[in-house]
Formats: sequence, C-alpha cells, structure tokens
Amino acid sequence: MTSSRFFRIALVLGLLSAIGPFAIDMYLPALPEIGSSLGAGIGPVQMSLTAFFISLGVGQLLYGPVSDMVGRKPPLYFGLGLFALASIGCALATDIQMLIALRFVQGLGAAAGMAIPRAVVRDLHTGNDAARLMSLLMLVFSVSPILAPLVGSAVIAFTGWRGVFWAVTIAAVVGLATVASVLKETRPAEQRVESSLGSALKAYGVLLRDTHYLGLVFIGAFAMAGFFTYLANSSFVMIDHYGLSPTLYSVAFGVNAAAFFGAAQLNGPLCERFGIVRVVKSSVSACGVVMTLMFAYYLSGGDRLAVLIVLYFIASALMGFVIPTTSVLALEKHGAIAGTASALLGTLQMLTGSVVMAVVGAFTNGKPLPMVAGMAAGALIAVVLTWFTLGRGQREVYAAG
Repeated sequence: MTSSRFFRIALVLGLLSAIGPFAIDMYLPALPEIGSSLGAGIGPVQMSLTAFFISLGVGQLLYGPVSDMVGRKPPLYFGLGLFALASIGCALATDIQMLIALRFVQGLGAAAGMAIPRAVVRDLHTGNDAARLMSLLMLVFSVSPILAPLVGSAVIAFTGWRGVFWAVTIAAVVGLATVASVLKETRPAEQRVESSLGSALKAYGVLLRDTHYLGLVFIGAFAMAGFFTYLANSSFVMIDHYGLSPTLYSVAFGVNAAAFFGAAQLNGPLCERFGIVRVVKSSVSACGVVMTLMFAYYLSGGDRLAVLIVLYFIASALMGFVIPTTSVLALEKHGAIAGTASALLGTLQMLTGSVVMAVVGAFTNGKPLPMVAGMAAGALIAVVLTWFTLGRGQREVYAAG
C-alpha cells in the first residue's frame, strides 16, 4: 500500500470512528445545562451518557458478524443513518427520559463506526504495520476529544445544548457521503462465503474461550474505564467544584486528549524497537503508578486542580501507548473473523467502562475523590491483568513487519 493511500485510509477510518465519540465529547460542557433545562439531577443526566455507552458496546456485537457476512460498507450505511435519525430526536427531546432513550438508539447507530474500522485495519494489515495504521487512525480520531468540547461550548453559547445534536447530525451525513465516495470494500465476496449467523456464534465461542484474547481486551477495557469515569464526572468536578467556565473546561479536557493521541503516534517506532508486548507492559505499569499517586494525594486531603490536570496528562499519554496496541494484539490471530473479534472487543470494553461509570456514579458528590478513585482502580486492575496475560513467560511473538 502506498504512503498516500495508507494516510487516506487512516483519515477515513479515523473520521468514521470519531462520529460517535464526537456525540459524547461535544455535549460534555452542556451536562450541567441539560440538567437545568430538563429539570434533572446529576444522576439522570449522567445516565444519558451511560445509556449511550451501553448501546455503543452492545451494538458492536451485531455489526461485527454482519460485516463479516455482508461486507464492511452496508452496516456502515445503516449505522450512520440510524445515528442521524436518533440525533434529530435528541435535539427535539422534551424530558430527560426521552433524551436517555434516544441516546441509547443513537449509540446503536454509532456502534458501526466503532467496530468496523478496526476490522478494516485487520483486513489490510497485521503486526507493526497494523499498529502504525491504528495509531494514525487514532490521530485523526483525536479531533473529537481535542476539538469537540471547544466546538460544543461555542455551539451551546449560540444555540443552547440542543444545537449539539443538530451538529452531530450533520457529521453523520458527512460520514455517509465519505463511505459512499471514498471507502473501498475490504471484505470481498469470496471471503464471506462461509460467514453466517451460525459461524458468528461459533466465532464468539472461540473468542470467549481464548484467554489471551480476553486478557488483552480487558487490559484495554480497564485502561479505558478510567477515561470513561473522567468523561462522566469531569465537567461537574471542574465546572461546579473548581469553578472553570465551560470553555476553560473544554481546554483542560482537550489538553489531556492531546496527550493521549500525541503519545499514540509514537507506537509505531517504539513497537519496532522494543516490541509491542514490552511497550504495553511498561506503559500499563507506569500508568498504574501515576494514578496511585493521584489517588493518594486526594485521599490525604489534597485538592488542587493543577495536580489533577498534570498527573492525568501523564496518565493519558501512557494510555495512548496501551489502548491501540492491545487492540492490535487482540486481533492479531483472528483475521478470518476480524469483524466479530473487533465487535466483541468493543462491546466488552464499552460495557466495562459503563459498569465502572455506574459504580463510581453511585458515590459521585461533585468532588474529585470519587472520580479519582474510579480512575485509579481501573489503572491498577489493568496492571494486574497485564502481568497475568503478558507476564515473564510470554514469548515475544509479534515480530516487526
């Protein structure tokens, strides 16, 4: 594959992957306003976020096998269309229950853009080339958490929170046009001959018995769970507790996101030099140390915004080394069922994040400690899983190239 086509594929897949998260990140600054507008407390407003994550995870279970059976493009058309319709409904919601229900439907549509691009990466590449493409995809994907909160703040200032959902509707329409005009089918008909509902169920059985695959999936899942906890709680902590404006909150959020995606761009050369397994083990361990320090600081009574931002900046960078690479490792040996493997990976990671968000939400009081405790717990569980899955006895089998 030529360099120009390599970058073009990364651009398209990154934009498709970003549409769903854009619908999360763009409305984060509006969470307090949504509560006021619809007469809802912190818990119900956070439930609109949790509902999106749950359906974003569950929906991938459907799109993955279907994309193995009918190709990658048809499920993308359906998912983006469903997302657009649900986004219009969210913009017109009259109460929090209606918004939660429509966010669930919106997540089902967005799931196509999460599961299928990973499968396309596996269709095209393995090993370090796959890690490089996945990292480039993540670079494009980074437009969401870096720019979306700022764009959301601007949209909210002029149109109120409902304008956010009209904006993501437009993004979905652009995504549909991109799939139709640019993306080529990477799952040709001859590779779909033996794909069926029965083979999909069999494939899920194979994956659920593969402890190495599951270990890698859950390393990424618990690393991401800390980020999900931050997503659900940071706007209340930084705006209500620390007194930041929505715009300054968006800047703080974007800085941490930039650390994640900036670090992800080093995955290619680091994996080529040290090996993918060593990069994952070192990064997960370092992230666990940083998050433990943050938790100890707040548990001891500390309460400075600068400490939260600096330490989470470092942790975010370390997660940028972990999440793309664990996805590549998990899919490495499952090329024949890449769509199904990608779907199960996404589902388990989203559901893990949703459960952690719900648990932390039960203790949420608008202060940093519950949020930090949830973030630290996710990082430490990832450390334990890493040493069980990729311990000293694990041979480095992911050779360069």
